[in-house]
Amino acid sequence: MTTSRLEAFTDGVLAIIITIMVFQLKAPEETNLEALFPKAGVFVSYLISFIYVGIYWNNHHFLFQYIEKVTGKILWANLHFLFWLSLIPFTTSWVGENHLDDSPLALYGFTLLMCGISFVILQMVIVREHDKYFESKIIINLKNYQRVSLLIYSIGILLSFYAPVVAVFFYITPAILKIYSQIYHQKKLL
Repeated sequence: MTTSRLEAFTDGVLAIIITIMVFQLKAPEETNLEALFPKAGVFVSYLISFIYVGIYWNNHHFLFQYIEKVTGKILWANLHFLFWLSLIPFTTSWVGENHLDDSPLALYGFTLLMCGISFVILQMVIVREHDKYFESKIIINLKNYQRVSLLIYSIGILLSFYAPVVAVFFYITPAILKIYSQIYHQKKLL
């Protein structure tokens, strides 16, 4: 199978994920700006999740631009990745509606952790199947960022039960690292 079919499917799933998240944003009935303040948690959780979906879409595009065919292993690794991404709307909504309650926040962090792990698996399968297309130094640097991100998510999950505000900071930090990683490493490839 060529990559275009898998990429189109993945793009469609990501578009649906974002659409579901947008539909979960409910406008207040009141028409004053103060009515938006109780919705701040919902919007912040949406914003963070939207950024993560965008990061993964960009990372996915980056990986697939260097390969020509999709193997069965790549297909299943991609489906595994999409499974975890598809849980983002649910956990985003639960966190947003329950603000900084520990269980929703921990599940949100677990979902981010599993998205990260599943993307690492996808990347490893692609590199193993198509090693000649990837410069090893760039892949090593990307793996280092991913390992740090996975550690940060894990700490954030634990902090969800003791210091929820700090846990949110731990969930935001990998996004900043990933955006930096994408900009820095993709410039090196151009």
